[in-house]
Amino acid sequence: MMASTDSVKEFETNKFSLPVDAEHKATTFSVMSVAKPHMRAFHLSWLQFFACFLSTFAAPPLLPIICDSLNLTATDIGNAGIASVSGAVFARLVMGTACDLVGPRIASAALTLLTAPAVYLSATANSPTAFLLIRFFTGFSLATFVSTQFWMSSMFSPPVVGRANSIAAGWGNLGGGATQMIMPLLYTLILGMGATNFTAWRIAFFIPAVLQTLLAFAVLLFGQDMPDGNFQQLHNSGKKHKDNLSKVMYHGLANYRGWITALCYGYCFGVELTVDNIIAQYFFDRFNLKLHTAGIIAASFGLANIFARPGGGLVSDLLAKKFGMRGRLWGWWIIQTVGGVLCILLGLMNSLSGSIAVMFVFSVFVQAACGLAFGVVPFVSRRSLGVISGMTGAGGNVGAVLTQLIFFKGSQYTTERGITYMGIMIVACTLPISAIYFPQWGGMFCGPNPNTSENDYYMEEWDLKEQQEGHHLASLRFADSSKSERCRRQQSAHPNESLPSCVRLIYCR
Repeated sequence: MMASTDSVKEFETNKFSLPVDAEHKATTFSVMSVAKPHMRAFHLSWLQFFACFLSTFAAPPLLPIICDSLNLTATDIGNAGIASVSGAVFARLVMGTACDLVGPRIASAALTLLTAPAVYLSATANSPTAFLLIRFFTGFSLATFVSTQFWMSSMFSPPVVGRANSIAAGWGNLGGGATQMIMPLLYTLILGMGATNFTAWRIAFFIPAVLQTLLAFAVLLFGQDMPDGNFQQLHNSGKKHKDNLSKVMYHGLANYRGWITALCYGYCFGVELTVDNIIAQYFFDRFNLKLHTAGIIAASFGLANIFARPGGGLVSDLLAKKFGMRGRLWGWWIIQTVGGVLCILLGLMNSLSGSIAVMFVFSVFVQAACGLAFGVVPFVSRRSLGVISGMTGAGGNVGAVLTQLIFFKGSQYTTERGITYMGIMIVACTLPISAIYFPQWGGMFCGPNPNTSENDYYMEEWDLKEQQEGHHLASLRFADSSKSERCRRQQSAHPNESLPSCVRLIYCR
């Protein structure tokens, strides 16, 4: 009987192209692979998020042209920028819960398709109000960030989940940098074909709209929610418990760590969103640059996501390998605080070359901090992963909204003064990371509770009846896998648990 059970387990794991753990999550990350389901989900998720980012920030690099066409004032521009990131606050909260209940594939593709019409309608904007509403509804698509992080956390094992999350999000965020170059280029090409200024920028919006639509269908047709299948299939077969919405929400909202990650993420990703909205206009106005030149400089901020955010995730995983969860927390705090100091310095620069240099280094640190943030988030809750991801993602948008409302709306502050004050906010709002404490692993300043294990922490989300019915088993397997978050000293103290039996790597033959 034992031999038969082992044969079944070996067959189940051998059907995957990558080595997997007991939950069938990949234990390696091969970015050049498109193997189904793990790496295919990775590429589909970041490409879809890239398209949504491209659409949401397609307007800022063309603002000097759009302003003349629609007679926009500085207040109109500020309000539209705020609108573009405020809509996603609610959308990200809903997206997290939707991922928990119906899976990331349907949840993300549905939102991408629902927001695509707003991108098409950008071509019809004829007033400041219409422009604001279009940017507001287009911005809802940024909630696909939450599904991206949920999807990666569902596909990759704890030792590599930090880099999977950060690379998927970082490459998706590239859309914010790429659009700074793509939209002015499209505008110039269309203008060269004989279109007028009035129509050229409108036609250009059809390109990101079509890309967003195509990738939504690609996710629906070729994606898979979990290593073992889609949510609906797993629910129907009884392999996955269909969870209770109220309990999922409760365990997410009642976990104070989720509120801290939301606040701190508001001043790494929220700052990135803010800079995406203001940076091209800032260089265009302050240094009297051409539109295309300002776009290229602004693009370098977002394009740092090629390596900066993935680098943050990799640093998080490497720190965890040596120092456990405490290493992840210290790394996040240090990198984000340095980013805040660099932001202060950027606002104080008076030369073009100095501003460009400081902006680029600042972009590396603030985007790396985003990667480090989501090296921590997957461990806050197993049952309410979607809710915690949604709260944290929404926190990023709240940070962007508040920052733009306070420092970049109207003429109360010059843009350079607003950037300096934004840096001070980053430093201050990063301090609460020190309050995050996992009893099984410790925090920045306090060690772990020797009487609390990973099982104890994750089983608190399930009552006795649910445990008797076996609904907690996925959390139990995750708890066993997450013992990799112990520091080396803890692992030395528990040598028999340093390599949990459920995390054996079984390779495809």
